[in-house]
Amino acid sequence: MMPSPTATPVNVRLPEGVSAARAAAKAVDLGHLPEWDLSDLYSGMDAPEFSADMTRAEEECRRFSKTYAGHIDTLAAAADASERLAEAVRGYEGIEELLGKLMSFAGLIYSGDTTDEARAKFYGDTRERLTDASADLLFFALELNRVEDAVMDAAMSKGPLTHYAPWIEDLRREKPHQLDDRTEKLFLEKSVTANAAWDRLFNETIAGLRFTVQGEQMPLEPTLNKLQDTDGAVRKEAAGAISEVLRTNLRVFTLITNTLAKDKEISDRWRGFKDVADARHLANRVEPEVVAALVDAVQEAYPRLSHRYYRLKAKWFGQNALPYWDRNAPLPKVEQRTIPWTEACDTVLSAYDAFSPKMAGIAKRFFDERWIDAPTRPGKAPGAFAHPTVPSVHPYVLVNYQGKPRDVMTLAHELGHGVHQVLAGPNGALMASTPLTLAETASVFGEMLTFRKLLAATTDTTQRRAMLAAKVEDMINTVVRQIAFYSFERKVHLARAKGELTSDQINALWLSVQAESLGPAITLDAGYEPFWAYIPHFIHSPFYVYAYAFGDCLVNSLYGVYAQAESGFVERYFALLSAGGSKPYGELLAPFGLDAKDPGFWQIGLGMIEGMIIELEGMEGPA
Repeated sequence: MMPSPTATPVNVRLPEGVSAARAAAKAVDLGHLPEWDLSDLYSGMDAPEFSADMTRAEEECRRFSKTYAGHIDTLAAAADASERLAEAVRGYEGIEELLGKLMSFAGLIYSGDTTDEARAKFYGDTRERLTDASADLLFFALELNRVEDAVMDAAMSKGPLTHYAPWIEDLRREKPHQLDDRTEKLFLEKSVTANAAWDRLFNETIAGLRFTVQGEQMPLEPTLNKLQDTDGAVRKEAAGAISEVLRTNLRVFTLITNTLAKDKEISDRWRGFKDVADARHLANRVEPEVVAALVDAVQEAYPRLSHRYYRLKAKWFGQNALPYWDRNAPLPKVEQRTIPWTEACDTVLSAYDAFSPKMAGIAKRFFDERWIDAPTRPGKAPGAFAHPTVPSVHPYVLVNYQGKPRDVMTLAHELGHGVHQVLAGPNGALMASTPLTLAETASVFGEMLTFRKLLAATTDTTQRRAMLAAKVEDMINTVVRQIAFYSFERKVHLARAKGELTSDQINALWLSVQAESLGPAITLDAGYEPFWAYIPHFIHSPFYVYAYAFGDCLVNSLYGVYAQAESGFVERYFALLSAGGSKPYGELLAPFGLDAKDPGFWQIGLGMIEGMIIELEGMEGPA
C-alpha cells in the first residue's frame, strides 16, 4: 500500500542550506514522497545474494564459453539444429537476465546519490566485473552471424528456434559492422576506461554542482525548476546561476564532449558506419531516410510552431520578445498552485483508468509496491526515467517531483514507460527491450491521456488557456527542441571529426540551432551559451533525442485514431506494447493504418500542435 501522505519521509537528506523547518513545510505542500524499495532486486550493496549472484554470473559466463565457443557452426549444421541452437540461446538469455539484474541494481543504487563515494565505487566495481564476465559471451553473437543465412533460415523455419527468430534477425542487421573476435573483445573491455568512464565523470560532476538562488544553494534539478517560478526575477536569477556555474565548469564538459565524440568516431570508422548517426539508426531499427523525413518536416514547421507560439506568448507578456529564462514561464495572471503528490497520482491513475482499467492497474503497482522514487535529493540523478531492469523482476521509475503541473505530466510519461516495460517483459531478456522508434509511444500516450482528461474537466477559460499553453510548450519541447538537439549533435560530431572543439565553438553551434528553432520571439541573451553542457542525452546516448520527436508525432497520429473511437483500439494498443522488440515498428503500426514511411505521416502529428496554437490564438490573452 502507499504510505500515508502525512507520514514522515524516511532517510531523506535535507538539501544544503535548507533548514529542517523549511524542508518540513515543503513536505507538507507535497505530501509524503515515496522512495523506491530495491529489495526485489537485492536488499543492499552488501547483500550476500548479490555477491553470490555475481560469482555465479562469472562462472556461468565461463561455462557457456567453454561449452559453445567455436561450436556454433557445428550446431547449425546438425539435423536437429533448431533444438540445439535454441538450447544455446536459452542458456545465453538466462545469463543475460542475471547480468542485467546485477547491473540494474548497481545503476539504480548509483542514481539515488551519484555523489556518494561508496555507491560510485559499488557501481564502478560492478560494471568492471560484469564487463569482464561479458567478454566470455562475446563470441556467441559473432559466431551466430557467421552461420550462412540459408542454414540459419532453415533452422529458424521450424522448431523452438522460431521463437528467437526476431532476435537473430536483429543480430544479422549488425553483421556488416561486426569486427573480428579479438577486436570486439578489446572494444568491450576498453569501454570501462573509455566511454563508460567519461559518462560517470559527467554524472558525478553534474550531481556535485550547486547553484545559488535567493541565497539558497541547491542542485541542478531544483534550480531548473525555478525557471518555471511565477516571479520573473527568480527566473532570471536562476538562469544566471545556471549560466555562471556551467561556464565555470565548461572546460570539463568540453573535454568530455570532445573525448566522447572522438571515441564514437573511432568506433564508427572501424565498424564502417558512413554517417555520424547511422549506428543509432541501426540500433533503433529505423531507416535513415525515415529520420531524415522527420527532421525535415519539423524544421520546415519551425515558423508554424515554435516561432508562432513564442510570438503569441511574448504578446501575452506585453513584450515583442521574451528572454530565454521566460520561455517556460507560467502565463501571467494565472493562478499557480503546488500539486500534492497524492493528487498527482490520482490524476494520472484516473486518466489511465478511463482508457483501460488494465493500464491503471499496472500503473498502480508502482505506487502500492514502492517501485517509484519521487523526492528531489542532493546527489540524486536529475530528470526522470523508467528503468526496465529485467523481466523476472519489474521496472522502477525515478522522478524529481516538485509539485509543478509539468511534474504531473512527467509522472504520466514515466508511468507510461513503466506500463510498456511490464507488458513487454514476457518476451524475455533478449526481446523485451523496445527499439527507440516505439520506446516513447506509451510514455507520450500516457501524457496525452492525462492532459485530455484534465482539459475536458476544465471549464474556466483562463485555466483552459493555461493548460493548452502548457501542453503546446511540452509538445514544442518534445518535438522542436529535440530535433534542434539532434541538429546540434550532428554539427558537434561533424565538426569534431576535423579537430578538437573549443568551448566557444560548441557554444556557437548551440546558439545557432537554438536561434533557428526558437525563432525571433525568444532572445538568447548573453549567458545562454553554455546551457548545452547539462543535457545528459548528448553524453549517455548520442542521437537518442530524435526518438522523442518520433514518439510525439507518432502518438499524435495514434491518438487521432483513438479519438475516432475505432473498435478494438485498446486491444491493438496493448498488442503493440506487449510485442516489445519482437516485431519491427512498421508491422506494429500497420493495424492502426499508420505508416511512418509515408511522406505525409509526420504532418499529422505536427498539425495537431499547430491546431492547438490556432485555438490559443482565438482565445483572449491574459489581461
